[in-house]
Amino acid sequence: MSTQEVADKLVGYCRMGQFEDAMKDLYGHNVVSVEPEGSPAPRLEGIEAVVQKGIQFAESLEEMHGMEVSDPIVADRFFSCKMSMDVTFKGAPRMTMEEICLYEVKDGKIVYEQFFFTPPPQG
Repeated sequence: MSTQEVADKLVGYCRMGQFEDAMKDLYGHNVVSVEPEGSPAPRLEGIEAVVQKGIQFAESLEEMHGMEVSDPIVADRFFSCKMSMDVTFKGAPRMTMEEICLYEVKDGKIVYEQFFFTPPPQG
């Protein structure tokens, strides 16, 4: 798959809330995931760890009220998109989270992802 094809498929999965399916279909075995300092998992390596991070995120939610994902912007092996989520975490007030998501594709698989957002306060 080309970078554009991977980007389009990922955005489609995300818009349907199928994050785990997206990872299993589109991510490489040795994928690296990077989030800002202060987030629960600033850097992970390997598909198992990245899938588990997604499961833990889903389990931390009381309710997902809505989500928007922009169309991808593609350049060479890279693409980015904006995600906005209207969520209520367990034991916390409702909030809107926005992030810029950056991905690198090699041999038709996502091998690197990095998320740019302000982490919510912990505790």
